[in-house]
Amino acid sequence: MHYSSILPDVIRVAEEASERVLHIYQSDFKVDYKEDKSPITAADIASHEVLVAGLRNIGPDIPVLSEEGKSIPWEERKHWKRFWLIDPIDGTRDFTQRTGEFTVNVALIEDGVPVLGVVTVPAQHEVYWGAQGEGAFKRTRDGQTHPIRVAGPRRVKRIVASKNHLNDETRAFIDQLGEHELVQAGSSLKFCRIAEGRADLYPRLGPTCEWDTGAAHAVLLAAGGRVDTLEGEPLRYGKEDIYNPFFIASSNA
Repeated sequence: MHYSSILPDVIRVAEEASERVLHIYQSDFKVDYKEDKSPITAADIASHEVLVAGLRNIGPDIPVLSEEGKSIPWEERKHWKRFWLIDPIDGTRDFTQRTGEFTVNVALIEDGVPVLGVVTVPAQHEVYWGAQGEGAFKRTRDGQTHPIRVAGPRRVKRIVASKNHLNDETRAFIDQLGEHELVQAGSSLKFCRIAEGRADLYPRLGPTCEWDTGAAHAVLLAAGGRVDTLEGEPLRYGKEDIYNPFFIASSNA
């Protein structure tokens, strides 16, 4: 597949979902809670519907796995060699707290690898995207598009961490790194900060699901970075267990 041939359509679908999300974000929305106590709003559902419909138009034969979709049994998923992996809103807590640091995420997974990713930042009117062999890019709120690339080696590492999920294990890992600068960001923006050269390392020693990371992982790979488990293996997708192992995203420097 030539990813450049479908990227514009995937970006367009993600931006359509972002517009729906932003419309609700700017309203007096209601917050409900799922069985696991995580928040959900009408924006999550609206974004899911736009993304699923749009992606099915782009690739009718490519299945879709979404955080807000129905549970798809492993007996079906294990046969998928290629699938869309979407998180209609990553950072719903940032959405409900109105920090602006929430994202809409679309990834294409092939043989366990995120080969294409689009991350939109609705409240900031920004879009990140990247694909295998195509490089990574950012469109800013003024409509300008420019390539992005991870930073080179630095003496003092810039460590990006979660505002809502900075647990004791992650703090301990960061502390043992020695002198560092802490950069905080919400949602999948942590990967994007590394991809655009504004951070160097993102350790995640806490729970995440595949849809939380797939799209921004693809952007980071296309920008020259990497995401590995604590055992040094590349983080992979399409597993029976949709939870990710602990991982470290980095600039590869």
